[in-house]
Order: sequence, then C-alpha cells, then structure tokens
Amino acid sequence: MNFAALEPRSRYITCEEREIHFMDWVPAQAGGPVVVGWHGLARTGRDMDPLAAHLCAQGWRVICPDTLGRGLSQWSPDPKAEYCLDFYARLAKSLVDQLALDRFHWVGTSMGGAIGMVCAAGSLRGRIERLVLNDIGPQLAPAAVQRIRSYAGSPSAFNTMRELEQYFREVYKPYGHLPDKQWRLLTESSMRRLPDGRVTPHYDTAMVQQFEHHPDDYELWPVFDSIDVPVLCLRGADSDLLLVETAEAMRDRGPRALVVTIPGCGHAPALNVPDQLELVQRFLAGH
Repeated sequence: MNFAALEPRSRYITCEEREIHFMDWVPAQAGGPVVVGWHGLARTGRDMDPLAAHLCAQGWRVICPDTLGRGLSQWSPDPKAEYCLDFYARLAKSLVDQLALDRFHWVGTSMGGAIGMVCAAGSLRGRIERLVLNDIGPQLAPAAVQRIRSYAGSPSAFNTMRELEQYFREVYKPYGHLPDKQWRLLTESSMRRLPDGRVTPHYDTAMVQQFEHHPDDYELWPVFDSIDVPVLCLRGADSDLLLVETAEAMRDRGPRALVVTIPGCGHAPALNVPDQLELVQRFLAGH
C-alpha cells in the first residue's frame, strides 16, 4: 500500500501546557469513525502509519500522537512527575477534548495500550468504544522490562544513518517482517542528530525514569478488571513481555478480552501486514 499518497497532516497542539505532535489521517469523506493509535515506550506515532493508512483508505480518521518526550513532541521539564501513565492519560484526554472527539476507538502498542487501559477505565470511560492492546496486558514480565530499560535508557549513537537503521533492525527484530521501505521510514522518523554529528533515537532518555519513580505504573489488573468495553489483545507468539499466562487470564477477567496470537512476532507485532491489519479492522468494526 502506498500510504504516503494519503498525505496525513502533521499537527501540533498544546495539552497540559506541553506541545504534542500528532499525525492526523483524515479520509476524503468526513464523518466516519475515529481511531486513536498510540505507540510504544521508545517509539513514535509514525509506527502506526501502515495501520492508519489501511483504515484511512476505508473512511476512518486516525490520530497518531507522539508521546511527551518522543518524536516531535516536547520533552518534559519535569521528568519525575510527567513521565508516567497518569500524565500521559491527561495528555490524551486534553488531545481528544480539543479535537472534539466524543466517541472513538483506541489501538495501543505496548505503552500505548497501557495508556488506553488507564483512559478506558478512567477519564475517557464511555468515550472509548473498543480497545486494541498490542502485546500489552495488566502485568508485565520483569525480565522483559529490564531488557527494554537497558536499551531505551542508554541508546546507542552512530556516525551514519545506515548504522542507525541496522541498530533498529536488530533491536526491533521481534516486530516481525518489515520491508526495507518501512525500516527506512522507521529510522528517518525516529532519529535526532547529536551535537557531535552522530545520530541516535529521537526520545528523551529520562522517560525511563517512569520505572524508578512510578514502579507500580504497569500493575494494572484493577484497571483492566473495571474496563467495560470490548477488548482485543494481540500477543506476539514469541513475546517476552506479555506472558502466555497473563494473556490467558485476560480472557477470563474484566472485559474478557479476545486474545489472538500473532505468529512470527515477539514484542510487538508491527501491525503492518494484511492479516494483522484486517484483524484489527474487523474488530474495530464490530465484526
């Protein structure tokens, strides 16, 4: 799919006194359903391009923010207080309020799914109609959290873009199959150049302080149990973050999620191939 041809709008908005960047995928005909697509911990909203393009081409509007401290959004001047799920949920509410989105769906990868759970059970209860959790649940495997903290907290820097792309290909190998064009987009849309000229991932490393200052942020069983909308949980077959027993418990508790295992992926499926795109679309459409 030539999703670049859809020409999403790059927009900025002030939420909770912080500038937030988002991509606004607006279909040719207005008035259709709306989806918020929220990325993972050290990523950007551009990860949602394939899904957003797929949905937008069929009449859906898709909003894909860069979380505070990531991509083109502002970095927090108060990392200890603001790099946490509670503040991210406040940013999300401010965003959808200002965009006058009364009812919408939510697709969240990893951290983006955790934000979605907090919102669906809290400040956006009754406004989120359906929730897709991409390789995230109410409980995380500690070993995987430590793995993510180790590379996200101290990202490597490289002399060339090709070296950075190769780094991304290794770190995000669990995403599954990405064609060369998508690896290039992933690299170019999530890099920044350091004062010495080297390139590195485009995020504030202080965002990993979330695990230090908010150690229970991802202990979300009470939140999950109170969600009252349909939930689809996608689990990468080789995921080390969302364990099989956690996914199975999600089938039996709270909203009784529909759990689907995605073969050939770990943490987390890239939502970029027809089977994954159609699965998400069917769920959001209520089929």
